[in-house]
Order: sequence, then structure tokens, then C-alpha cells
Amino acid sequence: MSGAVKLGTRGSALALWQAEWVRAALARHRIAAELVVIATRGDAEVDRPLHQLEGKGFFTHEIEEALLDGRIDVAVHSLKDLPTELADGLALGVVPERGNAAEALVTRDNGITSVAGLAAGATVGTSSLRRVAQIRHLRPDLAVVPLRGNVPTRVQKVKEGRDGLDAALLAAAGLERLELADRIAARLDPLEVMPAPGQGALGLEVRADDQTVRARLAPLEHAPSARAVAAERSLLAALGGGCQAPVAAYVGPRAPGPGSRLYGRVTALDGAVQLTASADIDERDPVAAGVAVADLLQAQGASRLLGR
Repeated sequence: MSGAVKLGTRGSALALWQAEWVRAALARHRIAAELVVIATRGDAEVDRPLHQLEGKGFFTHEIEEALLDGRIDVAVHSLKDLPTELADGLALGVVPERGNAAEALVTRDNGITSVAGLAAGATVGTSSLRRVAQIRHLRPDLAVVPLRGNVPTRVQKVKEGRDGLDAALLAAAGLERLELADRIAARLDPLEVMPAPGQGALGLEVRADDQTVRARLAPLEHAPSARAVAAERSLLAALGGGCQAPVAAYVGPRAPGPGSRLYGRVTALDGAVQLTASADIDERDPVAAGVAVADLLQAQGASRLLGR
């Protein structure tokens, strides 16, 4: 292809940072790229928690349409927002090096360094069912309330104590990318509050038959990150969960010895029951680990917790 690669992105501050990061990374390989901003349903409908909206792909559908129509060449996504089942004709082309996958606690008051450190009855904001369920499991006394908006808005709402907020959970990577790391009270152990499958990673989606664009993106591929998110997304797909399901996944080091291990978790929405399982990852077939962990969770009753 001739001309600049057109990168489709949402218009939020974080999405623009991510797309600009991709543009700069391509520029280092002497590949020109330009940003095309596309509004999505998830950006427009901010008055309700995402799980109350019908359908899926709230932050990706309109960008995928532009990709299929040829208006853009690459869709730049936060990988945790991208459904595991892609539209016909599209494929996950490249996964660049992953950022921090952990959850971050943001608090109104200073001096709090953990979920355990929050006062009894404190109000925590999040609209993620995965976070809601895990917080309720850890601290059933806390009041968990919906919190939507872009990352800086959510942080500001907590710092101002708006709507009685004492704290919120956000992805550490988003805060770090927007230079808001100083607002993080604590980076949570992924085995305490487990992140979403693919959290901290970018996914560069392409047309499945566009080998030219794939070749131009190839220098950005980071094999260890791609293997980790393949295992995590395989777990989510095997459980039949969407991006808003209370399914968590995390790839950490295998101990003792070299290699990686996949951890998966399903938590009842009321926090009363939490299931966790894990399996070693074979680098030659990371998807198999996701299927194995899903089978272990199913054997413990995950389908019942997921409402199926």
C-alpha cells in the first residue's frame, strides 16, 4: 500500500494516547501513520453501567465498521474491550508489548494503601461487574456504586468525593499512560483483585486478508505479550463470557522454575462465592491453557455463577 496507515481510534484521552503511541512506534520503523477518530456507543451512552446496555463491543463496533468499510487500515483497541469473537473478515493482527496489567486503587484520602485499609462502609466506584464482584467478595461491608466516564473524569470524581465516593478501581496502565500514576494509592496484587483478560495490552485489529498492513505492523509484535493475552482471551471465550462478564484472568510467572502460569477467576455478583483456578502455559499453545483453566472453573460451577 502507498500513503500513511490510517489508525482508527476512539476520541478519549487514553484512546488517543494509545493510538499516538502506535503512530510513534511505526514512525520509528519509518512507517507513516495518521489517526482517524471515531465515536463509539460506549462513549456516547455514559448514563448507565455498561452491563445494562444491550449487545456487545460498546467501544469497538463502530471502529470495526470503519475497518470493514476501508475507511481505516487498523483499529487500535484496549484489548480488554475487544470481544473474543471478531466480526467476519477481521483479525487480531498484532499485540505490542503489554503495559501494567494490575488493578489500581484510587482514593479520596491519602494514607490508604489497600482495599483492606478502606473504612467500614466506604463507597467504592466502578461499573465493571468483574470489579464489583471481587470487591464484594473481599469487603462485603463496602458500598459499591456505578462510576462511568473517561479515566481523568473518574479520578477527579474520587478526589472531589463526588456522590460520596471514597475510592475507585481503575486499570493501572491507563493511569500510568495518562501520567496520573501519582493518584494511585495502591497497585493491587493481581491475585487479590484479578484484572480483565487482556488488561494493559493493546490490540491492533486488521482486515483478515490485508497482508500488506499486517507486514507493516509486524515490527510492533511482542511475542510474550501476545502469548499471555491469547491464553487469557482463550479462557474468556471458553467460558462464553463477554467483555462485561465477571471473568478475570492473569498471566504471572510460574514458581518455582521458568515459564508462565495462567490464573482465571469467576466471582458471584454478590461476592458470596469466588472460584479461582490455574494452569501452566505451553508457549507453543497458549490457547490450551485458557481451555484448561476454563474446564477447571466449570467443574467448580462457573456456569452457575455466570447465569448459564
